[in-house]
Amino acid sequence: MLRKTLKPMVLAGVAAVSFALAPAARAETLADALVAAYRNSNLLEQNRATLRAADEDVATAVSNLRPVLRWVAGLDYTKSAYNESVTRAAGREVDRLEASLGLTASMVVLDFGRNRLGVDIAKESVLATREALVAVEQDVLLATVAAYSDVKSAAQRVSINQNSVRVIGEELRAAQDRFEVGEVTRTDVSLAEARLAAARAALAAAQGDLMVAREAYKAATGAYPRNLATLPPSPKLPRTLDEARATALRLHPSIKQAQRQVTIADLQVALAGKQRLPTVTGSIGFQEFEGSGNAATAGLQASQTIYSGGALAAAHRKAIAGRDAARAGLSQVGLIITQNVANAWSGIEVAQAQIRAIDQQIQAATVAYNGVKEEATLGARTTLDVLDAEQELLNARADRIDAAANLQVAYYSVLSSMGLLTVENLKLGIPTYDPAAYYNAVRNAPVTSVQGESLERVLRSIGNN
Repeated sequence: MLRKTLKPMVLAGVAAVSFALAPAARAETLADALVAAYRNSNLLEQNRATLRAADEDVATAVSNLRPVLRWVAGLDYTKSAYNESVTRAAGREVDRLEASLGLTASMVVLDFGRNRLGVDIAKESVLATREALVAVEQDVLLATVAAYSDVKSAAQRVSINQNSVRVIGEELRAAQDRFEVGEVTRTDVSLAEARLAAARAALAAAQGDLMVAREAYKAATGAYPRNLATLPPSPKLPRTLDEARATALRLHPSIKQAQRQVTIADLQVALAGKQRLPTVTGSIGFQEFEGSGNAATAGLQASQTIYSGGALAAAHRKAIAGRDAARAGLSQVGLIITQNVANAWSGIEVAQAQIRAIDQQIQAATVAYNGVKEEATLGARTTLDVLDAEQELLNARADRIDAAANLQVAYYSVLSSMGLLTVENLKLGIPTYDPAAYYNAVRNAPVTSVQGESLERVLRSIGNN
């Protein structure tokens, strides 16, 4: 899968795609399709929500650094177990109902940095999830490029098959006319009839492929294609494969995500190591008793696990293993990314070579078809010869369409493999989703009404409320 380029280089090529929004009156461009896909993708919306959930993990981790305030209400009923007369004589109530209301606050005073590490882990997880969102954006845009190219190529295939049906229909009529005057046999007419039926079947298949391509386009963009413009000039790429690889290792979101995961794994090792240390918790409270006064309390509590059956040691070893796995995963992602760049790059070279060869084939097949057709009128060629020459030319033209579509997708696949197939790098000229907006609104764990109203404004601004 291919796609991506150096920022400056990408924009020059992709700007030529007519990346401005298209009025309804003119043809729908590739830029229009990409904009529609970005705005309507359910997959992008799903991953944006996943990112917002990760943002809330930061708020949760921050809340662990703050005190916990609770109110406690109680209602106690007491029934005396002594003789009622003795109890009353002593001035005590036989039965008693007592209500109380209290307020308590508790907070971890000292945990040797465990909660702080939890905040750092949550923040790194947010950054990793942001990179995952960029990777999804690239997949959505590349799928749109492929869908656009498929619709164009499928429509062209329908056109050449329609032309083939027309041409072979003319060949059949010519064969029938020649049969009537005795120039050809019934076999020649039958051959033309069979070839016409095959051409009609191929046309039906091409029309079916076009319907499938239109559905894929609708799934990618949210609407069926309308009067698609010709494919735009290909975006510019780095001069060499090595430059493309170097850019991918620097900018690809999968690389950045794997790097964040390594950082998370390191922090988790540190956190697991600190689980053996003690915890000091402070608390204060105030309680009011109905008719009997009030009481205030304050205290500190320290605790430490002395023996856990080996659970803490196992958790520490598990964290170390996870760190080793994350580091190996980063190395593997680097290998996959460079491989994908090379594959995408070779896809361009293959498609270009195919197009050059097919152009020569079309040129030769056209000359051959015209020659065979002319010779057939003179009796030097049979109807089958004409039909075979026409079919060879048709096949070459169909192959040319496929190769051109593959080349277009290959260019954008290189951009994607480098980490540069994004709305921002393509300069589509539309507002993009700001992953920091929601994070900034919730990172301090807002609880007040003012902060809540601010959060509502953020949600409305990003179109999720």
